[in-house]
Amino acid sequence: MYHIDILTLFDETVGDMMSESILGRAQERDILRIEAHQIRDYTVDKQKQVDNYPYGGGRGAVMQADPLYRCWEHAKSLGEGPVRTIYLSPAGKTFTEADARRLRDDYNHLILVCGHYEGIDERFIEECVDEEISLGDFVLTGGEIPAMAVADAVARLVPGVLADPECFEDESHWNGMLEYPQYSRPEEWHGRKVPSILLSGHHANIAKWRRKQSIIRTRDRRPDLYARLDLSSKADQKLLREIEEEERKARRDGE
Repeated sequence: MYHIDILTLFDETVGDMMSESILGRAQERDILRIEAHQIRDYTVDKQKQVDNYPYGGGRGAVMQADPLYRCWEHAKSLGEGPVRTIYLSPAGKTFTEADARRLRDDYNHLILVCGHYEGIDERFIEECVDEEISLGDFVLTGGEIPAMAVADAVARLVPGVLADPECFEDESHWNGMLEYPQYSRPEEWHGRKVPSILLSGHHANIAKWRRKQSIIRTRDRRPDLYARLDLSSKADQKLLREIEEEERKARRDGE
């Protein structure tokens, strides 16, 4: 079983969210376990204080090391196999699909630490945290949203959580590309029709069309990803020529 423990000040909110839908059903089948731990339960004073003023002055408060450590020790005792402790921090490395795959492949137990206020005592980070992860170059009021995002991204890759590996292997970022457009019923909506190729039943042609659309979408929306793609195969080179010809024809027709 894959274990994910989330250290938070909002355990009920996080726990409820992580127990819904696909992740909830996976936990019912004992494929994984996601548990949120209330950091305040590990304080030693009646006020259940988890923060205090920062040394050196400044605005705000800093989460104290000791309640975090006690909570972390308990969470660490619950899992089996390799464990990885991650602090969700705007100073961390930006999270990617490759990180989700690495965390699934290399560990059986994740501990995700949610910070608040002005952050957490650096001494806890130095002693207990293996890596810091960020969702991007912005700041949130707490680490719960990033922690749930990381937990969801990793958990859905655990064997058995989704019906088939194809459920995530065809999606954006798995192979460095963005996913092709998707369509559902009805065949026509607001005057917009589903591409006829998807109605053909010709699986090879559909796969070719989807690959072509992924290339175009990645090129247009994420040139940084496109620049790193390996499109040197004969099949991809043929698709690139087709794309170029189709776009050239569209420009001519539009003149």
